[in-house]
Amino acid sequence: MVTDDRAALIVVDAANVVGSRPNGWWRDRAGATRRLLVQLSTWEPNPDGRADVVVVLEGAAKAAIGSEDPSPSVQVVPAEGSGDDTIVDVVASAVEVDRARPITVVTADRGLRDRVEALGARTVGPRWLLDRIER
Repeated sequence: MVTDDRAALIVVDAANVVGSRPNGWWRDRAGATRRLLVQLSTWEPNPDGRADVVVVLEGAAKAAIGSEDPSPSVQVVPAEGSGDDTIVDVVASAVEVDRARPITVVTADRGLRDRVEALGARTVGPRWLLDRIER
């Protein structure tokens, strides 16, 4: 729970979250990503509602991007190249603006975890997010 005026930032490695379950996502990456975005659009990360969610999409999942983001609190960022590099850039930019802002990155990728933790972000695995959005 955020206890000050800063909105928490939650950065989602969509490829990692979608790929964490063997549910056939590989047959329709864009469709699986759309389902994740819909779930995130109705999720309230904090009891006070003060959290910004950034979802980074890469590769075929970028086809899930519609004409608008799923909700005002969910920002979709298409990766120009590596999704991991884009996530690091999102975290680095947020830290540059406010070093004390609570940042959580959702990924199971060890290399990415190391990179964002070095910037001061906390990391959690896909199950952390899935347990919350699938309630």
